[in-house]
Amino acid sequence: MNYFSSAFWAIILFTLNLQAKVEPPNYDFSLDQLAVFMPGKKLVKIQEKHGQGEMIKRDGAFAVHKFYVAHIRYKFPVLVQIKNDEVTDFYARLPAYFLHDIFHQSLINRLEAQDAYYKVEEQAVYVWKNRDKLRHIYSGACSITCFPIYYAVLPEKPEKGLVPLIQSMHEQAEPKLSKD
Repeated sequence: MNYFSSAFWAIILFTLNLQAKVEPPNYDFSLDQLAVFMPGKKLVKIQEKHGQGEMIKRDGAFAVHKFYVAHIRYKFPVLVQIKNDEVTDFYARLPAYFLHDIFHQSLINRLEAQDAYYKVEEQAVYVWKNRDKLRHIYSGACSITCFPIYYAVLPEKPEKGLVPLIQSMHEQAEPKLSKD
């Protein structure tokens, strides 16, 4: 046997033994990782799991803290609104490399089919109403592939004075048009 022939067979045998498995970045993500941020949970429990976080806003009795959910393959921010050391609502900005189909299906598996669906151009918003007195809102978009944008959870009937994070985020994002 010549050198090239034996090298060829060595490469073939080596590659057969690799048995490599490639997993997309969010196959090991679970919605359970966001359970600590759900309305009604205590700030101290979040801090035990995710550190002190960063207070980014205080408005009267309400404070907004930023925490990071981190894993080997991902890290993303979660904004949490707190009143009296208790979560009122949260807004998670999901990584763009998460797969929309998998994340959306995990929400359906947990919450059943969404109650409302809105589509504006290439972006969709899914709403689950009154799931244990909570409203879940998920947004995804598509370009070449589909990816999640955010996931927010808030009380179905917010208490007086509470401006949910998702509402304040959308108000800040709207362009201010002049009347001139």
